[in-house]
Formats: sequence, C-alpha cells, structure tokens
Amino acid sequence: MITVLTGAQWGDEGKGKIVDFLAEDADIVVRYQGGDNAGHTVVNDKGVFKLHIVPCGIFNPKCTCFAGTGMVINAHELLKEIADIESKGVSCDNLKISGKAIMLMPYHITLDTLAEKGGNVIGTTKRGIAYAYSDRVRRIALRYEDLLDLDFLKKRLDVIIPIVNSELTAAGGSEVSVDSVYELCKSYADSLRSKIVEPVSFINKAIDAGKNILFEGQLGAMKDVDLGIYPYVTSSNPIAAYAAVSSGFSPLKINRIVGVMKAFSSAVGRGPFPTELDDDAASEFRGTGERVDDEFGARTGRARRLGWLDLATVRYSTIVNGYTDMAICKIDKLDTLEKIKVCVGYELDGKHIDYMPTTEQLYRVTPIYKEFEGWMCDTTSARTYDDLPEGAKQYVEFIEKYIGVRVSFVGVGPDRENTIVR
Repeated sequence: MITVLTGAQWGDEGKGKIVDFLAEDADIVVRYQGGDNAGHTVVNDKGVFKLHIVPCGIFNPKCTCFAGTGMVINAHELLKEIADIESKGVSCDNLKISGKAIMLMPYHITLDTLAEKGGNVIGTTKRGIAYAYSDRVRRIALRYEDLLDLDFLKKRLDVIIPIVNSELTAAGGSEVSVDSVYELCKSYADSLRSKIVEPVSFINKAIDAGKNILFEGQLGAMKDVDLGIYPYVTSSNPIAAYAAVSSGFSPLKINRIVGVMKAFSSAVGRGPFPTELDDDAASEFRGTGERVDDEFGARTGRARRLGWLDLATVRYSTIVNGYTDMAICKIDKLDTLEKIKVCVGYELDGKHIDYMPTTEQLYRVTPIYKEFEGWMCDTTSARTYDDLPEGAKQYVEFIEKYIGVRVSFVGVGPDRENTIVR
C-alpha cells in the first residue's frame, strides 16, 4: 500500500497529527519535499514534538523514516532535531537520508536573510530554502551522497564557492572559504554517513516487497511553486504527484491520496487570503499560544493569519491532488461559535468564476458565503463519528459533498487519540 498525504490549504492543516496516526501501520514514512522551514506538530504518549526534517513516523520503532530526494536538508538542524528527539527517549536509529537530497548550507541562509532585508520580501522563514533549491536547479548544490566521497566534494567546492562568494558580496555579505565549508561538511559526514542510502533502489525494493509506505508532504497545495499563489509560495512541490517524481517510482503505484485540511483557514506569510478575518474575529480561533494547537507557527512562532473555511481553495487542491480521502482537523476550534461561515465560491469583477484565479486576481475576489448554525458544545471528548453533535456532522458532510471526497478522519483535538475514523 502506497499512501501520499498532502496539505489541502496553505499549510499548517494538522498533517503531523494525521501522519503520526497513520504511521502506526506504516513500514516506511518518507518526507518527500521541503526543508526545515515548516514544522509538523505531533502530540502522543511520548510528549509534544515539533518536527521540521525528521518524518513523523519516527515514533513507531518498527517504521523506517526516510528524508527523501526532494528535500533540502540543513545538516546542522537535522542533528539538533535528532538530539532533541532522542533526549525524550525516542530512537532515531531508523532514520535514513537520500543520497540525492540537497545539502542546505549556512550560506544559503545568509543569502535568504540578505534578500528579505533588501526589499525582495516574500515573507519567507529565512531558512535558506529557496537558495538551496535554486542551487539544485543551477547544478551547483551539494548532495548528501557527496559526503561519502570527500575528495569529490572538495573538487565541487572549488567550483561552487567562488560563485557563492560573488553573490554574498553583491548582497552585502561576507565571503566564505573553501576550507571552512569543507571542514563543516567533513563533520557532517562523520555524523551522518551511516544514514545515507541510494534512494531509488531503497524505495523500489520496498514497493516490490509490498511494504506499507506513507509519503509525508510539507505545507499545502496553495504554496506549491507551480500551482500555488506564486510568488508567495514555497520552492518545491507539496502536491501528491511529486512524491512519485522525487522518489523515482511510477505514480500508477499510488493507492491512496489523503488530503488534510482544517475546519477553517490559516496562512503564514504574505499573499492573498480571500476569507481572512481581522485580528479581533480571528482571536476566536487563534488562542493565546499556551496550548500546543493554538494558531502560531511551529517553526517561526508567528501568529497565523486566520479566516473562514475556503472550500473554493480546497476543491482546487482536490483537483490538483486527486484525493481519495480527506482528514478535517480542528473541528473543536469551532465549538463556541454561534454562526459559522464557509466560502463556497468567488466572484471576480461581479461575475461568478469556476476556476482558481491568478494571484493578483485573488486579491480582488469577493467570497460567496454559506452560513451554518454553530453546534455550541464541546467535541473534544468525541471518539466516534456518532459522538459528534448534529451540527458538526452536517458541517463535515457538507464539505464532503462539496469537494466530492470522503471525509475519512475528523480531528477534535491535538492528541493522537483525538482522531475519529469514519
């Protein structure tokens, strides 16, 4: 069984919770794109974890976790994350890294930070993600397999570092030396060499053996570099098809595609957000930051922009991903609302449209809302679908009918046990 799990909105939908839940039955969990620019929050009997690079299957000791080819991985952050996880009694011995994954270097972070200060403000996390992906496309990036051949890596650095230094100085930064970068890479090799594997044979042998493989996406469809709200996007492809592309197997082998959405909308960073609420109204959802599921970024700590559920966006995400199942998280965040609005379409220049408009047009659309009566009772103790109040079930079933995908999971709290399976 091959399952791909992706975000159906702008990210922060609750993917970590659902991956952790599904990983109980997985042999392998693969992070297939992105870097440490976002976090997946997991709450289980081992504690509260905010994972940025390590796949969320790490808590299943029988599961192999694989940081895949489509990722850009900051080795310093990875080692720090491993140490934090292991300090809480969870082993990372079952973590593997694709040799073809890109090494995100300190100079990528410097360039990202200088660009954001210099007026090219996208609202990035300044983690160097775009610059690492850019170097991959320009063919001047280092791969993790280079750590297995340090003589070859040194030759690569002789070519790469002069290019990097010209960009650093042009942006107002300081040069780096080949020797200093080489020594850093050598230290990474000492720590990570045993985890690096050849990825295509690793994945395909597992597929041929009938292993249960779960592919974990980061962020959401509206942040996809090709299909999202460009340029306010990430630098990779969170959509489901990229799991196969980056891992080197046929997409025809994918059995299930699970979308994850939250019961309202949230976004971090700049860009259009048609259903956005002002801060006073958003406080109904956000919380104070004291609870693990309050609406603050797992990586940045930034307060998320919040709004009513935008089903026009979720339906677009359904089209580009081809979901077979949907998980709706954070239904409980709506428990105290007397009225709940849902966007069921857009008007652009006074006309109803049936497509996702351009980023510029998305600033100008008028959301078309349907209003629901709130259920005004606590849902966090629900453990079966029948335990939910009638209003909550009507909300779920309206979403299901609108997007044409079965809602197979409903989240009513941050813990693994707060997951209803239909």
